[in-house]
Amino acid sequence: MKAVSTTLRTLAVLAAAGLTAGAAVAQEQIAQFYKGKTVYVVIGSAAGGGFDTYGRLVARHIGKHIPGNPNVVPQNMPGAGGGAAANHVGTIALQDGTFIGAVHPAVIMDPILGDRTKIKMDVTKINWIGSANSDTYVCVLRADAEVKTFAEAKDKQVILGASSDAASTREFPTLLNNVLGTKFKLVSGYSGNREVMLAVDKNEVQGICGAGWSSVLAVRSQWFKDGTVKVLAQENIPGHPDLNKGGVPKTIDFATTPEQRQIMELYYSQEIFGRPYMMGPDVPKDRVEAVRTAFAAAMKDSELLAEAKKLNLDVDSLNGAELQALVQKIFTVDQAVVERTKKALGYEK
Repeated sequence: MKAVSTTLRTLAVLAAAGLTAGAAVAQEQIAQFYKGKTVYVVIGSAAGGGFDTYGRLVARHIGKHIPGNPNVVPQNMPGAGGGAAANHVGTIALQDGTFIGAVHPAVIMDPILGDRTKIKMDVTKINWIGSANSDTYVCVLRADAEVKTFAEAKDKQVILGASSDAASTREFPTLLNNVLGTKFKLVSGYSGNREVMLAVDKNEVQGICGAGWSSVLAVRSQWFKDGTVKVLAQENIPGHPDLNKGGVPKTIDFATTPEQRQIMELYYSQEIFGRPYMMGPDVPKDRVEAVRTAFAAAMKDSELLAEAKKLNLDVDSLNGAELQALVQKIFTVDQAVVERTKKALGYEK
């Protein structure tokens, strides 16, 4: 009996050693592939905004965690609310693991709500690498605007800047107009949030809605230090802890019917996706897993976290498996709620 037990233990040790050796060989193969190569982080926004800031932060730190330590280069590809970058990474770029997309949550939501950015692949088949943080979208207004509270925005017109039709700065205020009856007037056509913020500085427009709080704080922290701009409301279900503490209202609390709340809950659910990163659907699985692991490690890297703190960036990451599961779940939502939400966004067919 003792001999049998000893034999079983020996076999278990040998099996474990074989698995370890196999993992080591696989890791070495990944390292050999990436060694000397360039990995491109394709950022689905113009330079200078919040998504760009996060994308470049990730690009500066992820390379040291990818086996083989490739050079990592950020590239901006704005357009279609992040759809241009997603389509490039998913359908045009090499599917070898050398392209990562830093895209918008709209890439996930648009196929549900009407495929407005014409995402050319099944979003559930995209290899999601992780998200740098969940986000809280906000409406901010110049302090000298006539409207002082969110409730007043239902009675008085407010001029807001927005970028493309599929961008959050267009969709969030449109939803508020159609669901809650606000009187936001949109001036569209800006190339990105950075340009809208410049327009706010110049008083071309009075504010912006559908901008991530972390982005606004990172790019325009001085606004709130000198009081030239204030947060009118949070477009988020739980709200941001700091803004909640400051008494900033949540737009969803102005819903007066279950239908209004359902629409807002569905649309606001994208904020948990925050700042998602993706690889194409046909990238080899071992390279996807290697980059997922590298992303998770980068999000805990002390140097990245220290730099994020200096930049006023929140880092509250999701790993690739968590993000993949959330994407799958969002596609199970009730179709009647989807249709009502599409109507509220002005995209019903």
